[in-house]
Amino acid sequence: MRIAIYPGSFDPITNGHVDIMRRGSKLFDKLYIVLSKNVSKKGTFTLEERTQFVRCAVADLDNVEVIVAEKELTVDFAKSVGATVILRGLRAATDFEYEFSMAMMNAKLDPEIETVFLTADNGHMYLSSSMVKEVAKFSGDVSSFVPGCVADALKAKFGD
Repeated sequence: MRIAIYPGSFDPITNGHVDIMRRGSKLFDKLYIVLSKNVSKKGTFTLEERTQFVRCAVADLDNVEVIVAEKELTVDFAKSVGATVILRGLRAATDFEYEFSMAMMNAKLDPEIETVFLTADNGHMYLSSSMVKEVAKFSGDVSSFVPGCVADALKAKFGD
């Protein structure tokens, strides 16, 4: 079985993330979406809320499972579920530098686990969780950027 993980904080999940998840689900027999806390950022949504958002977004994908892994290295989690691939999305060249260094570190930690990059769909190249939150904070319409459950939660959190 080809098993992969797609780790991230997904705070919140965007349609760009969902696109990578959907395309990844076609490439692998099993895809784990692994939510964690980004220790370098203050979260907008709780881990429980983010987990529900991701589950809502991928509910129709039979080979995708959403899991929380707060306190372990990504490669260690990958090993624990039998994954041999870490799936990552790339939007632009600036993403590549960060993602490349992360992939090299993961390869050093466990050379048996490969990192596979999928480039963002043209319609999502500009999209980031940070930008979506900024638009929402100023009462902008984010409904075309995130799943409906997330748009509703952002509106509830930041108001009209």
